[in-house]
Amino acid sequence: MRTNYLQLVGIVLICLVAFVSSVAAEGAGFKPIFDGKKLDGWKAPDMSYWSVDDGAITGRSTQQHPVRSNQFIVWQLGELDDFELRLKYRISGTPSANSGVQVRSRVDKDGHVAGYQADIDRAGQWAGALYDEHGRGMLAACGKKTVIDSDGKRTSTSIGDSDTLKGNINKDGWNDYHIIARGSRIVLKINGKVTAEVIDNDKKDRDMSGVLALQLHAGPPMAVQFKDIQLKRLKMAERKKIVLVAGPRSHGYGSHEHNAGWLLLAKMLNENMPTIQTAVYTNGWPKDPTAFDNADAVAIYCDGGGGHVVMRHLDQMDKLAKKGVGIACFHYGVEIPKGKPGNYLLDWIGGYFETYWSVNPHWEAEFKKLPAHPITRGVKPFSLNDEWYYHMRFVNNMRNVTPILTAVPPDSTRRRGDSAHGGNPHVRARMGMPEHVAWAYEREDGGRGFGFTGGHWHWAWVNNDFRKLVLNSLVWITGVEVPRDGVPSKRPSAEELEADQDYDQPGNWNRKKTQQMIDKFK
Repeated sequence: MRTNYLQLVGIVLICLVAFVSSVAAEGAGFKPIFDGKKLDGWKAPDMSYWSVDDGAITGRSTQQHPVRSNQFIVWQLGELDDFELRLKYRISGTPSANSGVQVRSRVDKDGHVAGYQADIDRAGQWAGALYDEHGRGMLAACGKKTVIDSDGKRTSTSIGDSDTLKGNINKDGWNDYHIIARGSRIVLKINGKVTAEVIDNDKKDRDMSGVLALQLHAGPPMAVQFKDIQLKRLKMAERKKIVLVAGPRSHGYGSHEHNAGWLLLAKMLNENMPTIQTAVYTNGWPKDPTAFDNADAVAIYCDGGGGHVVMRHLDQMDKLAKKGVGIACFHYGVEIPKGKPGNYLLDWIGGYFETYWSVNPHWEAEFKKLPAHPITRGVKPFSLNDEWYYHMRFVNNMRNVTPILTAVPPDSTRRRGDSAHGGNPHVRARMGMPEHVAWAYEREDGGRGFGFTGGHWHWAWVNNDFRKLVLNSLVWITGVEVPRDGVPSKRPSAEELEADQDYDQPGNWNRKKTQQMIDKFK
């Protein structure tokens, strides 16, 4: 009897361990994006419809405060690309009460959110369906799988009995919604059952990334609640992802435009590199807890020194580097304090600006010869006046470092007095010698790094070769093959260069002045 009892206990323990392991594995990688207490990180055009009640984001309309047009509350901390989203929802009101979860969507000028919607309704007619809000309409009803061809033609098949699936939905209580989007495939599950699936090959109308939002539908009084909202980013199925981190504003109009610069280049990559997915985080380190979870590369454009955005996140970034994630730093972002931070940058990108060793003068750099490297594809020799830092601290013997941009600085830039950035005996001893101001680095683990000391002037993006080299570098660090002639892009217009800048135009500035700057740098 005792033997049988022990065997039974052993079997129970094995089953319990297996169950716990299964649950842990299932929940791995999910991170909460709503704390159940405050609406921090969530915003609506009209917040009067939204509150936190009983630990849930609550959208509510009443007879005294009706909803005449659909209302949306949008998650502000990031956008969705390839992901899994889990949440619980509950809806009350008349049978016509309707809601939904918007994913990979866009916010129109009037605040309406358009795009993929995981549908919710009180009557159970639409819940579990995938709808294209303000777009193509119903894509897959509950119980259907729809394949959309490149020309928009749809073919639908059954994946389950619609009535049975609808019967699995609790009309009066909480339901688990699980939304999975990877590449062109989107799957919806409610309470563990697949309710709809869409494979969207219509490149014209599909969305591969966009905002997350919750809907409160127009109509009679109702309430909808969402809680336990958790996000997991998935390794990109059809693209490589680069996360562009922009530091806060620092210099005046037209310089150190980290936000405007990354937004401009991200647009160019999205338009011209279908194998690249960009995610831009502005004004400092991302508050999105999932920002780097499916990144293939990270590029940082920010002020440096002790205020470098990565200073409080060195260990986090090092873990990414050890996973093979590409890392690049631009302009002041190549400077970081000597010691542990500097050693990290040496490990990640092969070199950095070390105070009392490197210098940061403005000068006209003439790049007469470029090395054969994917980053220089389609780039012709060029010259450009910028704040080109030089005399970087590189890894020993320049191991695995390939100089990309090299020029001879004027001797006048070496004669400045000794200071952390101005001059030093090491630099003065190199009169007339070439200096590397951009470099590629291949880490022993296969990860890639890139350092670029230019980028002071926002107007410099009009220079076709300067811009192409940077776009090529962003592609290269992800591991994607750089096109034979480099990444194509149109020269940005004056209007594009003026957009998204941190500072208002000075009082004496006008479009003519912008054009003068364009002419100076192109």
